[in-house]
Amino acid sequence: MGDFRTIQNDSFKAGESYDYKVKYGFLTIGEAEVDVDEKIYAVNNRPCFKVNVVGKTAGLTDVFKVRNTYRSYVDTLAFIPHRFIYSARENSYKRDQVINFDHQKNEVVKVEKEQSKTFAVPNNIQDVISGYYFLRTVDFSKFTIGQTITSPLFFDEDLYSMKIKYAGKGIIHTRFGKIRVLKLNPILPKNDLFKGENAIRIWVSDDRNRVPLKIEIDFSFGTIDMEIKNYKGVKYPFVWKVA
Repeated sequence: MGDFRTIQNDSFKAGESYDYKVKYGFLTIGEAEVDVDEKIYAVNNRPCFKVNVVGKTAGLTDVFKVRNTYRSYVDTLAFIPHRFIYSARENSYKRDQVINFDHQKNEVVKVEKEQSKTFAVPNNIQDVISGYYFLRTVDFSKFTIGQTITSPLFFDEDLYSMKIKYAGKGIIHTRFGKIRVLKLNPILPKNDLFKGENAIRIWVSDDRNRVPLKIEIDFSFGTIDMEIKNYKGVKYPFVWKVA
């Protein structure tokens, strides 16, 4: 890769934070926190957002004591990752890995248990967090229904093609009121975990924040819902309607 690309970001800023609750039917089974650190960090001599995603069990399922943390240093201009850190804590199970991205060489180096592996990757490779923030720079409201956007993504030791389909507009109810949304469907390869090609449905605010407010995932065992619970530090006020 030669020069870094520049992507206009008008949807979020440092200091943004969102909390979500995760439900299975009527049961709250988990919580997720997604936040962008207030500071800008330098990684590989590039300015980066430090984004933290923490997922944990809640309610009855907290007997399993799951605490998974994902952290990405995302280039503020090119919207690609420079470092990805993953930490899993599930009762006595522990797993930690660091993935360093070299976009000049189109390589990633994964370090786990003091062992490193190097992988060749295409231009503008994403991790699971940077890919999400890259999508927030895309104005899906200008897409036609069925139109898709594709980007390469690296996770663990595998290379994926992240493909998102625009599925139209709508209105959803939240704890804050009703709000206009855009509907997105990540397109998945056939697998045993998720049920069908449209197993993941995302409702993104139809405004300049472009943030997910609701997610539904159809697993083989049933459907999990994720809904916004709290937020702060958003770049633009949400326009909630009285429910």
